[in-house]
Amino acid sequence: MKRANLFLLIFFLFACQNEQQAIVYPDSRMSDHIDTYFGTDVPDPYRWMEDDMSDETADWVTNQNKVTFKFLNKISYRKRLKGRIKQLNNYEKIGAPFIEGDYEYYYKNSGLQNHSIVYRKELKDNSNTEVFIDPNTFSSDGTVALRGISFTKDASLAAYMITEGGSDWRKIIVIDTKTKEIVEDTLKDVKFSGVSWKANDGFYYSSYINPKNTSELSAKTQLHRLYYHKLGTPQSSDVLIYGGNKQPNRYISGYVTEDQKYLVISASQNTSGGQLYIKDLANDELILLQEDYFSEASVVHNKGRNFYLYTNIGAPNGRVVSVNLSSPSSWKNVIPEKENVLRASQGGGYLFANYLVDARTEIEQLDMSGNLIRQIELPGIGSAGGFSAKKDDKELYYSFRSFTYPSTIYKYNIESGSSELYNKSNIDFNSEDYITKQIFYNSKDDTKVPMFITHKKDIELNGKNPTILYGYGGFNISLTPSFSATNLVWLENGGVYVVANLRGGGEYGKKWHKAGTKLNKQNVFDDFISAAEYLIEEKYTSSDFLATRGGSNGGLLVGATMLQRPDLMRVAIPAVGVLDMLRYHQFTAGAGWADDYGTADDSPEMFQYLKNYSPVHAIKEGVVYPSTLITTSDHDDRVVPAHSFKFAAGLQKSHVGSNPVMIRIQTNAGHGSVSMEQRMDLAADIYSFIWYNMGVKPTF
Repeated sequence: MKRANLFLLIFFLFACQNEQQAIVYPDSRMSDHIDTYFGTDVPDPYRWMEDDMSDETADWVTNQNKVTFKFLNKISYRKRLKGRIKQLNNYEKIGAPFIEGDYEYYYKNSGLQNHSIVYRKELKDNSNTEVFIDPNTFSSDGTVALRGISFTKDASLAAYMITEGGSDWRKIIVIDTKTKEIVEDTLKDVKFSGVSWKANDGFYYSSYINPKNTSELSAKTQLHRLYYHKLGTPQSSDVLIYGGNKQPNRYISGYVTEDQKYLVISASQNTSGGQLYIKDLANDELILLQEDYFSEASVVHNKGRNFYLYTNIGAPNGRVVSVNLSSPSSWKNVIPEKENVLRASQGGGYLFANYLVDARTEIEQLDMSGNLIRQIELPGIGSAGGFSAKKDDKELYYSFRSFTYPSTIYKYNIESGSSELYNKSNIDFNSEDYITKQIFYNSKDDTKVPMFITHKKDIELNGKNPTILYGYGGFNISLTPSFSATNLVWLENGGVYVVANLRGGGEYGKKWHKAGTKLNKQNVFDDFISAAEYLIEEKYTSSDFLATRGGSNGGLLVGATMLQRPDLMRVAIPAVGVLDMLRYHQFTAGAGWADDYGTADDSPEMFQYLKNYSPVHAIKEGVVYPSTLITTSDHDDRVVPAHSFKFAAGLQKSHVGSNPVMIRIQTNAGHGSVSMEQRMDLAADIYSFIWYNMGVKPTF
C-alpha cells in the first residue's frame, strides 16, 4: 500500500513538473541598464531589445517564434479554423466608385486576393471595364501594398503611393492614366502624407528626413516637412513649403482646394488638433486661421475666399463656421454645436452633418447656410460614411455597416434625397440569426459607458459563453459598429463579441476624450475592467471564458488591465501595443502621442503615474497572469516591436503557473497585417489560442 502511494506521489510530481516544463521559453538576457527619472532609478534590463538591427534581437525573435508556433501547431483544429476563415472571407468586395475624367474608378477584391484591384470603365461605355492598378503584382507574397491614389483635375495623370513590408514609409509613383506607364522617377522617404496636385505641373507631399545610418524603423522622427515636387525635376530639388527647422512640427499636411486656388496647410504637434493655414497660390500670401495646437480646425469647403471650417473651438462637440480670408478672425456659425458629436463634409453644393449618437451614425443634409434639407434615412443602427463629393456632382455614394450587416454601398441623389442600392456583399451569412444590443454600464466612478454586445439570438446567459471584450480608449478615436467576416467564426461558434466605448475616445466629444488622457488615463482602464465585471455579473460570461483584446493604444489597454486584474480574464491578446510608457516618445513619431499620455520627462508626478501603469514596469513577481498571446510585427515603425519584446520577456520571467505567455512576431508586416493571407493567419492563431486556453473546442 505504501509503495502504491509512493508511486502515485511520484507520478503526480512528475506530471506537475511536466506541466510546468511543457513550455520552455527562450532566454532573455538581462542587462544592468538603469535610467534615472527625477532622482528615481528605473532598471531597464531589456534595453538591448530596442536595437532592431542587432543579431541578438534577431535570434531572440526567431527563438520566440519557434516556441509560439510549436504551441499553436499542436492545436488540432487550427488548420480547419483557417479554412473556415477563408470560406467566410471569400466573397466579392467592391468599394464606392468615384469619377475622374472620362472614367468611373472603383476598388474590387474577388474574395481572397491579398489586395483590392483598382478597376475603371468608361462613362460612355459601362461594358468596357479594365484593370487600372493591380497591387497583387507588386510582390509575390503580397507585402507591397497600394496606399492611396490622387488624380490631376483633368485626370490625365495619377500619383499613387506604395508601402513595403507594412512600414509607414511610402514611395510615390506617377503614371499617365491613358497608357498607365510610369512618367516620373519614384519619390522616396514619404511618410504620413497624402498627394495633392497643383494643375498638371506637380504636387504636394509630406516627409521626414530619413534617418540614414540607423534604423529607419525605430529612429525618432520629429520635423515633418511639406514639399512641392515639380514634374520632370529630381526629388532633391523639391521646394520646402512649410516645416523643418523654421516651423518645427511633428505632423504637417497640405492639399489644394477643388478650385485649385488655395493650399490648405495643417500643422500639428500631436495626433489631434493643430494650426490651420491657407496659402493663396496666386500671390503666396499665408493666412493663419487657427493657431491653437490643442483644438481642431479643418476645411470643409470653400467658395472663393469664403471658407467653411469644422472646428471644436468653443464647441467641444464640434461646429461648422464660415470665415472670409479678408477677416480671418471673424467666424460665423453655420452649423452650431449640438448635443451629439459632429463631423462635416460637402458634396454637390450641400453640407452633410455626420452625428455620432451614442456611437451610432445619424446624417443630416443642409444647404450652405446651414438650413436643414432632410435627415437621411439609414438602413438601421450602424455606421455610415462617404457623404462627400465634388461641388458639381449630382450623386454621391455612401456605405453602411454594422456588426452583423456587411458593408453595403448606396447611390444617393443629392437633390432628391433618394437612395438606391449600388452593391451588397454576397456573403454566406444570415444576419437574422444574430443580435446586437447597446447597453450602458457604470464605471468605477459611476460614469455611464456604452457598450455593444453581439451574439446569437438563442444564447443562454449561463456564464459559460466564450467572450471577447474589445476596446481602445484613446486619441479621440470612436469605435463605431463595423463588420468583420473573420469575427463571424467566433459568433457562429456561440461566442459573444463586445465593443466598449471607453473614455479617451471621441464618442462624446472633447470632454470624453480628455477624461481618458494623461493623469486621467486610469479612467480608461477602470472603464474596461467595469465592462468585464458587467459581462460577468450579467452571466454573459465568466472569468474562465473571457478574453480581452486590443491593438496599439488598445494593446496598452489590454496590457495594463491584465496586470491590474489578472483574475478577471482567462486570456489576454495585446496587439502591437504601446507598453513601455517611460520610453514610447523616444521612437519614430511617438513624441506626438504626448498630449494623450504625457511623458516621463514632464514632471515627477507624471513620471510616477506612467510608471505605475506602464505594462513593462508594472509586472509583479510570482503572479498567475492570464494566458497571453502578444502580437507584433518586425516592420512596425509606428509602435516599435521593442515594446512587445520587453513585455514578453518580463512576463515570461515573472509569472507563475502553467498559463502560456507568448509572443507572435509577424515578418514583413507593420502596424497591421499587410496582406489578406497575413490577416487570416493571424486571426486563426488568435482564435485558436483563445479557445484552447478556455478549454473550448469549436466545430467547423
